[in-house]
Order: sequence, then C-alpha cells, then structure tokens
Amino acid sequence: MRPVAVAALFRLPATGACVAVALLAGCGGAGSPAPSSDLARGIDAVFADLDRPGSPGAAVSVIRDGEIIHSGGYGFAQIEHRVPVTPRTVFHVASVSKQFTAMAVTMLAAEGALSLDDPVQAHLGFVPEFEHPVTVRQMMHHTSGIRDQWQLLGISGWRLDDVITTDHILGLMSRQRELNFVPGSEYLYSNMGYTLLARTAAAVSGTSFPEFTAARIFRPLGMDRTHFHDDHEHIVPDRAYSYRPVPTGDDGSGEGSGSGPQPEYTKAVLSYANAGATSLFTTADDLARWLDNFRHETVGGPQVMEMMTTRGVLNSGDTISYAHGLSIGDHRGLRTVGHGGADAGFRTQAVWYPEANVGVVVLTNVANGNPGGRARQVAEIVLAGVFPEGTPEEEEEDPSADAASEAPPKPDAATLAGYAGSYYSPEVDALYHLEVGEDGLVARHIRHGDIALEPRAADEFATDRWFMREIRFERAPDGAVTEMRVGGGRVRNLLFVKLTRPLPG
Repeated sequence: MRPVAVAALFRLPATGACVAVALLAGCGGAGSPAPSSDLARGIDAVFADLDRPGSPGAAVSVIRDGEIIHSGGYGFAQIEHRVPVTPRTVFHVASVSKQFTAMAVTMLAAEGALSLDDPVQAHLGFVPEFEHPVTVRQMMHHTSGIRDQWQLLGISGWRLDDVITTDHILGLMSRQRELNFVPGSEYLYSNMGYTLLARTAAAVSGTSFPEFTAARIFRPLGMDRTHFHDDHEHIVPDRAYSYRPVPTGDDGSGEGSGSGPQPEYTKAVLSYANAGATSLFTTADDLARWLDNFRHETVGGPQVMEMMTTRGVLNSGDTISYAHGLSIGDHRGLRTVGHGGADAGFRTQAVWYPEANVGVVVLTNVANGNPGGRARQVAEIVLAGVFPEGTPEEEEEDPSADAASEAPPKPDAATLAGYAGSYYSPEVDALYHLEVGEDGLVARHIRHGDIALEPRAADEFATDRWFMREIRFERAPDGAVTEMRVGGGRVRNLLFVKLTRPLPG
C-alpha cells in the first residue's frame, strides 16, 4: 500500500506527468528532472515499516543543488481519521525550530539592532540579575547556565501535555535566582535560553516573533506552509498529530515486524502555546528550501550564514560543536549542519551536507520514528559514491558499558526520619512533602503523586522521574537537615527550603 507516494497521490496520466515532476523539483518547472526509480525505491525502503495501515508516518524531502529530487509521505498524519502523510503535511518539528530563532537574532545583530554580547537584561528587563552576567551569544550556544524550562516546569508540577504559554515560561524565568554554572564555562542544553532569544527578537524588532520570522525568513524562501505556532487553539489545515507505540508482543518493544503482530498506538498530546525553543510548524519540502539557503544565502546573506555555522567557544578557549541553533558534525567524512527535535510523539531531523549541496529532511509523528537514523540512511542512498573512501558509518559507543555497579548505603530509620518534612522552592513555587514509608523515603506532590527516593550516597538520592533525577540534602552545623537541592539533567541544584512549621491542616 503506497497511498501517499507523490506519483500515486496525484494518479497522473502520462500527459500530466510534468505536474508531479514540478512538485518533486520544488515547483522548479516542467523541465526539471524526476528522481530516478532506483533513488525512489531505495528511499521508500527506509520507511517501509511505517508504510502500512493504521501506522503513524513520516515525510521526507531531499534537495540537491536547489532542486527537490525526492519528496514523499508514508503512513498516517491522523490515524483516527485515516489522513495520510503527504509532502504537504504540516508537522510540529520541536527543536529543529531553534535554528530559525537563532537566525532571527543573528540577522538583527548583523543589522546593528543588538550585539550578541549584550547582557540579556538589556533587552528583557524581567530577567533577574544573576551573580554572573549572561549574554545573548551564550544563550544561543547553550553556554549561559540558564536552567531548562521544561525541567523546571516538571519540578514545579506541570505536565508537558498541559497548555504551556510563553507567559507561563517567562513568569518562571522571572523567579530564578541561580544559574546551573558560571556562564561560558560549559555547554548544557537550555530550552529556556531559546524562549528568551525569541522574546529578544520581538523586543528589538518591535513586532511579534511569528510575524518577524514570517516576513524575514519564511516568505522570502517560499516556505508558504510554515509558521511559529504560539496559539494552541489555532487551526492548522493538513497538520499531523503525534503518537506513541503501545508495547505489544513478548519483547515489549512495540516495534512490530513484518511477520509478527502490528504495534498499537496511543495519542501523544501536545498543547504548547510558546515559541522559540520549539513550536515551528512546517513541511518537509519547506524545510528543504530552508536548508538550500546555506547554499545560495538569499536570506541573511554570506555574513549572516557564516555566523550561523560558527561554533561556540567556552571561557577556556575550547570550541563546542553547537553553533547558532545548529549542530556541526560529520557523516562518513562529510561535514554536516543540522538539528533534531523531539516533543510528545514528534521526532524530526533536518541536515545539510555543504560539500555536496544536499539537504535531507525527515519528519515523523511517532515517538520511535528515529528520524536521525533514517536521515542518515537516505543520505547514504543519495550520496552513494560521494562519501570519501575508507570512511565507514560511525558507531556510537555505549557510555555505560564499562560502568561498575555498586550497592548504595541504606540510611537507617533515624536518618530517614531526619529528611521528613515539607520543602518549598520559591523559584518554581512548588511544595513537596517527604515522608518515610514502608519502602523508604517518599516525596509527595499534589500533581505528581508519590515519588520514591532511592539512596545513592550520604544525603543523596535518585528517583525515576525525568524532571528530578537527583536529590541532595544539606544540613546546618548542628546536623539538622535544612535544605533539599533538586536536579539532574538540565537543572542543577534547585533550592527547596525545609519549612520549620507544619502547614495548616
């Protein structure tokens, strides 16, 4: 079943074949060459597991030397209504959005409207004054030390399928009093930094962030189905919804196979009403047109596009792999410029190969969609014979392969009792009640329920929740527990103060 392949979708007679060719070439005209049958078959095979009834799907677009040489859709954009994915299906692309936020700020910097070395407070007065100043450039490179918005929201009690507005995030930012680290001293991904960058672009330009990016980036590049989606009630025609696989079969993978039972899916709800770190709505073909701007530099010009791919530098002088909303990497000896994204069930990847003038976009609406792996497979097909000789595909090492497991100490009853009490954080306006249960220490929250704390070392615990992996208790000189520091991942050492009096009731 291939209801969403381009040729099958339009069911064109021989006399009308030029229409399909024009679509595949990015509306380049009837004289543009169609992709070879071998290329199409090879790429179709990469997505064969999604090209079946009842499956979420994927869209793929490949651009080379300014022409879209392959564009297709597989599976369903909306399973409930049996709406197929097509090249015009609109996806939420998650963190692939960041390069457009960085582009907006970089363009404004090139025009002299701001400096990348401005302190963020020069443009956003609600951002607190920290012990160490944070610059626009450091937010762009994820070296600012600003804590991540999603993890802060999780600690506070939010679910990521709540309606989360820009105002919610900015209000959270205004309450922060500490950073993860001294700005510029290290790299740690921060979505909050990119929400602030979008707000900076709006403040400096005097127009809304969606309006600025539409006028200065999307419309000039012909990205007519692209916008920043900062209103969760905004109706978007032809949009995809996101899904997660429900584990089935003996292996519990939910992957399914050609001969075994097919996976079932559940809806992965996404109601974001904020933009900058995420929330770009676009199509695979539109993103391919954007990637080609790294070749022709029509939007931004050579100066801005060179800045976009300039990697960040730490205070130590070390260069990181992250540039302006872009990761600079390598695939079998060819340089790559790109970014991936993951929100709810959306998994996305857009990558440009500057030495070959080739761009590959893979957008999926299922949590195990593996767009990065699929994009590399597509590139292997498109760039066959182009990769330098003797450069095999990279294999990622498992960093935990050599880790030794040690039995953590188990606190005695008296020690556990010393941790019990109510803890409050003014930075996220959240309250946790710690109690000693039959199985040890438990943190209770009105929305998150009971969270088991597993001992790791003296006064240190771990949990199975993504938003608070690590907990460390601090004591007064007399040995009494007075504070709880929460973190792990993209938030470090968030302070919770132990209340000295019981709450009413």
